[in-house]
Amino acid sequence: MASDKIRIKDIALRAGVSVGTVDRVLHKRPNVSKTALEKVERALEEMDYEPNVYASALAYNRDYTFICIIPLHSSEAYWEEIEEGVQASTKRHRDFHVSLKLIYYERFNGESFTQATHQCLEAKPDGVILVPAKLELTRDFTDQLNDNQIPFILLDSYLPDLKPLAFYGQDSFQSGYFAARMLMLIASKEQEIMLMKQLKDGHIGSKQQNNRETGFRHYMHDHFPEIKITEVNLPLGGSREEFDSILEEFFTTHPHVHHCITFNSKAHLVGLFLQRTNRRNVQIMGYDMVPKNAECVRQGSISFLIAQHAYMQGYSCVETLFQAIVLRKEVTPVNYMPIELLTKENIDFYRRTNVG
Repeated sequence: MASDKIRIKDIALRAGVSVGTVDRVLHKRPNVSKTALEKVERALEEMDYEPNVYASALAYNRDYTFICIIPLHSSEAYWEEIEEGVQASTKRHRDFHVSLKLIYYERFNGESFTQATHQCLEAKPDGVILVPAKLELTRDFTDQLNDNQIPFILLDSYLPDLKPLAFYGQDSFQSGYFAARMLMLIASKEQEIMLMKQLKDGHIGSKQQNNRETGFRHYMHDHFPEIKITEVNLPLGGSREEFDSILEEFFTTHPHVHHCITFNSKAHLVGLFLQRTNRRNVQIMGYDMVPKNAECVRQGSISFLIAQHAYMQGYSCVETLFQAIVLRKEVTPVNYMPIELLTKENIDFYRRTNVG
């Protein structure tokens, strides 16, 4: 008998228990004796029963609230694609009464992060997607989530000690190591490379960017120690005029520099400057397939982009919460995204997502 034709009544008859007992076992409810549980489980195995988890979830008819806590950001950023992904997946599961709320916090602002987490806890969500801030602040929050048995997924930084349900993101160290190796295929004869950063009060935007830089520097130290890496800071929150002034001074005083790398999603800040000043002898490697970066690749002012599937990360986070919380399925705890190199020749064939 096909499992979708097996009735609870059939299982109860086979196991020699009541229909109510079978219902409690199937929905993992309490108050089932060990003997009855064993009888039902044996009957399910003998009948090759596979529950229709989607039908059961629909029949349960309850609301589920997920919260996504991410940094406040401008457009043309990695986080914007994360947002689009979580919203698309939420829309897909709206028949199951799944809703999503976005809560933002300011980078480098501990009080802002704490306020966001308090707002989240007050909402009593069923699941949380979290971009970590400072470790001690993040741990305070995730300890409360764990105490309240609220599963959460980490983005950007993998911190297994916090006991997340899952993690989505690149292996940042390997990504930076890969970036260095690819860049050195064309820049091995250079004396100096420019590393563009965006700092605030001397701090970089994320642990992910730090790890990429660490991987990059490891490769350079091991294989090209003679090449100088010069940092240029385009301060977070700065204006286009300010950026142009900084870049103009750098390239004027460093005419021998022909290669630039950045580990954030803002390579287009340099790419657009190169277009405006008609400098065609500088090649840039950056991250993330945001529209302005992609257009700079098409125009030739950015040579390489490393894609990390931000949209898919956001989409998969909601999908994982749905699988674990609504369908009560096991999920994969560590999910590293592919490291893909995009150029002018293949960028139009890149698909940011392969999900529905």
